Amino acid sequence: MRVKSIMLLPMSSDPPHAIVIGGSGGIGTAVVDELSNAGWQVDAPSHAELDITSRGAVISHFEGKTPELLVCAAGVTDDSLIARMAPEQWDHVWNVNYRGALHCAEAVLPSMRCRGAGHIVFLSSHSAFHPPGGQAAYASAKAALLDLNRDLALRCGPENIRVNTLIPGFLETRMTSGVSKSRRQEVLAAHSLGRFNTCQVVAGFIRHLHESMPHTSGQVFQLDSRPNFSG
Repeated sequence: MRVKSIMLLPMSSDPPHAIVIGGSGGIGTAVVDELSNAGWQVDAPSHAELDITSRGAVISHFEGKTPELLVCAAGVTDDSLIARMAPEQWDHVWNVNYRGALHCAEAVLPSMRCRGAGHIVFLSSHSAFHPPGGQAAYASAKAALLDLNRDLALRCGPENIRVNTLIPGFLETRMTSGVSKSRRQEVLAAHSLGRFNTCQVVAGFIRHLHESMPHTSGQVFQLDSRPNFSG
């Protein structure tokens, strides 16, 4: 079988460029800080600047941009039992957590193909494997990202485009601020190290994954200490 060769672009004096979706959230802010402090040019549109649930808005925003790294860190929860969940609630959770990431990936791929290189990082969740009660919409959307990760990695690998997904674990962020104390202690008890992960560690791993693991794609990385996330 003949293996397609990949021609890498020469090193540029321009700073590397990243787009971080969900850049105002806990993980997104940490990623922006991590990359900016390392000399990256970072584009982190707020929700007011970019509605990722609109495919047209995403395509327009990405026009003319040539990032080598896309981080899809946007996420939203709206927990409710399925019998009580309005269709609009389900659609909103899916549109932000899955379709928004899909829109962004589709929009960035043409420029990555032209460059002959690129890296897309999705943020999934432990809920994709072990969803708590009332979180079916969020859990199923985050689970769908895992299949998207695999599909894009297989299709885009021959073009030197990498795709990976992170399971960051429970983080102390605005999204989890409403979690009850009892539930928080229950989740913490499942961590073998007895502590939660942090946004800063997640951000550092994303930079390490991009800069120091150039041969890694199609993988799902769990970053906390809950054993056997897929078991």
